[in-house]
Amino acid sequence: MTSFEDRERAEEAKFAHDADTQFRIQARRNRLVGEWAAERMGLSPAETEAYAKAVVQADFEEAGDEDVIRKLLGDITAAGVETTEAEVRTALEAKQVEARRAFLGEV
Repeated sequence: MTSFEDRERAEEAKFAHDADTQFRIQARRNRLVGEWAAERMGLSPAETEAYAKAVVQADFEEAGDEDVIRKLLGDITAAGVETTEAEVRTALEAKQVEARRAFLGEV
């Protein structure tokens, strides 16, 4: 019976670790895509840092990436920079890969 309980605890620990890893990668991705958007909008370094944090916070509004995409698209357009939803989604995907590589390189 303890063997089964040990295996169950190990699976739970793995699940928690995987969820934590995914959360950290997504937060890093959102920061990176926030920096990308800030550069497109011509923000200063201090504004870029604050904006990147705001993008990370925007991801907590609802499940999925739609909240982040809405924020980025709205802010970039409001800054007078031409962009499309497809361009924002492409940047989000590229930054996901970059964030995953950076995170796994650290671990």
